[in-house]
Amino acid sequence: MTVIYDPQNPLRSPVTSADRVLYAVQQAIVEGDIAAGSKLTETGLAKQFNVSRAPLREALARLERCHLVERTPNAGVRVVTLSYESLIALYQIREELEGLACRLAAEKMANEEVDALSKLLEQHLKDQRVREGESYYQEAGDVDFHYRIILASKNQYLINMLCDELYFLVRMYRVQLGMNGPRVSRAFDEHKAIITAIANRDGELADLLMRRHISASRKNIETKLQAHKEVS
Repeated sequence: MTVIYDPQNPLRSPVTSADRVLYAVQQAIVEGDIAAGSKLTETGLAKQFNVSRAPLREALARLERCHLVERTPNAGVRVVTLSYESLIALYQIREELEGLACRLAAEKMANEEVDALSKLLEQHLKDQRVREGESYYQEAGDVDFHYRIILASKNQYLINMLCDELYFLVRMYRVQLGMNGPRVSRAFDEHKAIITAIANRDGELADLLMRRHISASRKNIETKLQAHKEVS
């Protein structure tokens, strides 16, 4: 298992030594504190996190299953790179599945859940960086708009794919390349339009708006990837 999924507490606190290492390395990779493409050694990580090899190996195996690291025979473990090809493949899946999640959420969310989602966006808007169109950073889990939509689909298979297997790889792209810049204000407005469609129980429109939203996000990240490539 990669992320410990519990519908009552989706990203609960670490329980074991392997959990502690997993969450710390996971966050460092997502935030870019451990750079994409970096080699990870058991010796270095064991020293850094003061753990034995057994829980460390378990954590690395779980990181591999959520696609944050890759293991190559005779070459060890490396953090995945952020590439155009990976982005396209990942966001093709994301666009389809999150569109479906929106459609299901429009059918299944209680009015109280829709109200809570609207209040979440109000909380996001209290961040000065969001109001000024500078940055739209969302913490992982229940305060992440997309995470809440996926949970609201109430489809366990969909939740497992998007909140477990792919969630942190998507976050890696979003956090490092997609949460700041000129799209911030538009992304927030797109979130509001999606909630309106869900509140109106228009699953078809909610699906369409989410697909367009993710497509626009992908194009934004593509532009930044190209800019980074040209600089390097």
